[in-house]
Amino acid sequence: VQLQACGGGLVQAGGSLRLSCTASGVNLENYAIGWFRQVPIKEREGVREGVACISGSADKTGYLDSVKGRFTISRDNAKNTVYLQMNGLKPEDTAVHYCAARSDYSGFYRLSNRYDYWGQGTQVTVSS
Repeated sequence: VQLQACGGGLVQAGGSLRLSCTASGVNLENYAIGWFRQVPIKEREGVREGVACISGSADKTGYLDSVKGRFTISRDNAKNTVYLQMNGLKPEDTAVHYCAARSDYSGFYRLSNRYDYWGQGTQVTVSS
């Protein structure tokens, strides 16, 4: 599974960005997806809680406390894409954001060590 994350950029505090996570060769509907910040691809560097996560069925979502009410994770299975809409961005949201996938239609996972596939990161920079 090869994931591609895009949509990052430089915005002022209070601004918005929408990140996208797509995959080639697989149907992302069968995968739980998580968005993480500055998470190294290898487990050896520790376990992190995801910024947001969603089940393949899209009926379960979870968010880091610090982004609740500001970020929304969603998926468009027709486009084979998972989105992270980020509103009300704060300087502390500045980070490389990664998407990750785990083959599971009904579950969703908050921790980085539950995911098997990772995309390259996309930089989000929020200026004050």
